[in-house]
This record gives sequence, structure tokens and C-alpha cells, in this order.
Amino acid sequence: MADNETQKAQAQAQQPDISEQNRIRREKLLEMQAAGKDPFVITKYDVKDHSTDAKAKFVELEEQLKAKAGDDEEVLAKLLEENRVEVSIAGRMMLKRVMGKASFANIMDLKGNIQIYVARDSIGVDEYQAFKKYDLGDILGVKGYVFRTRTGEISVHATEVVLLSKSIQVLPEKHHGLTNTDMRYRQRYLDLIVNPEVKDTFVKRSQIIKEIRNFLDGRDFMEVETPILVSNAGGAAARPFETHYNALDEDVKLRISLELYLKRLIVGGLERVYEIGRVFRNEGVDTRHNPEFTLMELYQAYTDYEGMMELTESMFRYLAEKVCGTTVIKYGDIEIDFGKPFARLTMNDAIKQYAGIDFDTVDGDEAAKALAREHHIEFEERHTKGDIINLFFEEYCEKNLIQPTFIMDHPVAISPLTKKKPSDPEKVERFELFINTWEMCNAYSELNDPIDQRERFAAQDAAFAAGDEEANHTDEDFLNALEIGMPPTGGIGYGIDRLVMLLTDSPSIRDVLLFPTMRTIDQKTQ
Repeated sequence: MADNETQKAQAQAQQPDISEQNRIRREKLLEMQAAGKDPFVITKYDVKDHSTDAKAKFVELEEQLKAKAGDDEEVLAKLLEENRVEVSIAGRMMLKRVMGKASFANIMDLKGNIQIYVARDSIGVDEYQAFKKYDLGDILGVKGYVFRTRTGEISVHATEVVLLSKSIQVLPEKHHGLTNTDMRYRQRYLDLIVNPEVKDTFVKRSQIIKEIRNFLDGRDFMEVETPILVSNAGGAAARPFETHYNALDEDVKLRISLELYLKRLIVGGLERVYEIGRVFRNEGVDTRHNPEFTLMELYQAYTDYEGMMELTESMFRYLAEKVCGTTVIKYGDIEIDFGKPFARLTMNDAIKQYAGIDFDTVDGDEAAKALAREHHIEFEERHTKGDIINLFFEEYCEKNLIQPTFIMDHPVAISPLTKKKPSDPEKVERFELFINTWEMCNAYSELNDPIDQRERFAAQDAAFAAGDEEANHTDEDFLNALEIGMPPTGGIGYGIDRLVMLLTDSPSIRDVLLFPTMRTIDQKTQ
């Protein structure tokens, strides 16, 4: 090490704001570096196995040899000695017990953990002395063979132990884990190390997204990508984040939806498209909302919202089977059955069922507002009957929708991008899927009439002018695309994070986001 690097490391070891245990770890690192054994110069390690793979290989071999050995334990032991399962693993040391000339340690990797047996006679005197100084949290490379200890635990008898990275900060105490939720979310890397169930959640999240792709590939959908920075953030009722594009000297927004660009692709002849991507909505944070989240939207030409219902029900059932191994899952104390046909209710019928009000018989905006006052439903004067219907639904119905239920036929006033029902022009061909009281997705028979769409955009512009910051704005290029001609199309958007919450039994959206949005704090106070 160069003199200036040595001085820098020595200065770091003497930092006044670190604990005594951390200072000792830094001093150990300095000793290693001075002896020419700097772990940070190692660039790779030949990892051939994970912990679970090593165990599985040994169990398979053991079962094969038992057939030959019969009940003779000595014969079995000899056969295992002659047919060793050689492995090369790497991971973080989470436990260590030093016992004179031999020690045990526990190594954690991506798939789990495995015990290693480290003996002086197997790895060498100098190497064993070095191993005894290693700390919990250090990352080790281990080569050896798999065996069963006297207590029956499958372990690796090490023939080589290499320090691949030195941990100079003490991990949280093993038996208490990392329980402070704020710290868990801010330091997710630490959360993943000390709370194994957290790693399991994110492995399952990756599996869910993979299976979504598999399902849609099986239906001939094409995955695409659309812009994140846009001049007109449309496709949803949400307030966008705004930023400035220096090169063009233009204000732009972060997308709040994927819809309008994907429908442009339907116009262009790509008949089945989907995108899984981040969207950004300038809203509050709670157990089900994060200002940046993962949305999947898909569009299929020549179908309608009925086709989207079939696709959604089939996909949710498929995901439950693939990810959870059953169509009946548990979320907390609730049992949710994806195997049964999903219930279907119109929005007005749901309100009639749970609030006792039939909005099909309510005539006009003022009558709807009178009902809202009577039932102490807060509203704004600009609201129409359609808005009031939605407020009643949110107040009286959502909390009752536990089992998968399609809520259909929303008011036109709250659905600016949706086709009207031919039988009732006050309603549109739209549905939302509710599970466990949560809205899981939102789908339409897409509006492809450019003249009607222009009128709907105009109404949204007026709503924005009246104070609705979440209203859509007229998008001239999108209207131009519709004028070129878009076929009848079914479209849908799924909140991926809520879906992951449901399938992993997670109580908060922050539990399924690796790095949820957090208020910035002074790094020194963390």
C-alpha cells in the first residue's frame, strides 16, 4: 500500500465517531493490508454452488448410497467418504464458534445458509489463525466437501477459506434482527442481510414479474417501452411531478401512466402490447401508496372490457398457482380464493347493495348532491352526479369487497378515456378489480372516437381550470393518432406493488419496494 493510502486508512481507524468494535475491525484490516493480505484486491471467486444446492446434492448422493449400504452405517460412511460432494461456495459469515483447533461458522448466500467446519489441519496453521480473527459480516469464499455432523446437520468441511471482503461495521445483534422500520427501509441492504424473510419477499417479487411476462408471452403480447419524461402527463387522474429539460429549455413532467403512448402503438398496428415500468404521482405516502411505483398496462386490439376481465381472472389465478402453489391464499387472517369465478357487480348495484341507494333513479347533479349532504359525504361544488356516485362507492362499498370482485360500468364523468355503454350513455364500459378492499386494476373498452375524446378532454381541461389538479389535459398528438384510426381495443392497468403485497402477505407497500420513498435526513443522524 502506498504511504498516503496507509495514512488515510490509519486516520479512518482513528475516527472519533465510530464505535470501539468498529475501530477494532478497521485496525484488523490495516494489519491485513500491512501484511500484504488486503481482501479488497481480490477481484473474483470461483463460486460453483449455493447453500441449498450443496445440501440437495449431498442428500441425493446419500439416498443413492443408502440403497447400496442398506442398514450398515459404517459402509455408508465409507461410501460417502469415497464419493465426496465437492463444492465451492461464497457468502456472508453470520455465526462463528471457535473451539481450539477446529471451528464452526454459518455462511449465508442468496438461497439460504449452510454450516462450515473449519479445522486447522485441513486449511493450514496460518490460514486457521487468520480465520479465527474474521468477524461476523465478513464475506468468505469456501471450498470443501459436504458431510453430515454427529448432530445430523449437513455442513461443508472446508479445505480452503478466503476472505473476499472485510466488514468494518458491526451487524445488528443476531437474535433481535433489524426491527426499526425506518432504518429497515433506509438501509435495505442491512435489512436483507439480517431479516431472511425480507429477502424471500423480494425473490418472490421477481418471480411474480417473471410469471406475468410468461403468461402474457403465452398470449402473444409484445413487451415495449415508452417515454418517462413527457410534455403532457395523461392517462390517469393524478398530479404529476415536474422538472426542466435543460437541453431543450422546456418544462417536462414525469409520466403518471403508460396509457396514451401504448394506445398510439395499437394505432400503429402492434395489436397486443404491454409495459412494466415506473410511474410517478405527486401524492402522499401510506400503506398502499408510494409516489413512484411499478405499473403494468396492456392493450389488446379487437376486444373489450369483457375480454380484459377474462384475461385478468385467468392471470391472477395463474400467478397464485405459480407463485403460491395454490389458488387459495392467506393475507393476514383472511383467506382469498382465486379458484372460484370472480364476482361481478355494477358500481350502482354495489352502492344499492351496501348503501341502500339506487343511483339509476337519481335524476341529475343537484339530486345527487342532496343525497351526499344527507349522508354526510363531502364533495366539491364542481362535482357532477358521476363524481358523487364514485364518492358513495368509496365510502360504502370498497371496505366490503374482500373476495375478487369486478366493479363495472362507472359513470362517464370519472372515465374520460373510456367507451360509453351503448345501452346507457351516462356509463362507460369500465371495471376495477377489488381484492381485500384494494383496487387491484382498472380496465376499459378504450375510447377510439376522436371527436368524443376531444370533448372529454375539453371537459377535463375545464375541471382543471376549476381547481382539479388531477384532471387530464388535451393531448393533440394522441387525438391525431385516434383520427388516423384505432381499432376496438381493451386496455388495463395493474398496480404491481399491491399485487406483490397480496401474494407475499405484506402489510405495507414499503415492504415490497426495495427502496421506498423516504424523507431526506442528515446522513450523520441515521
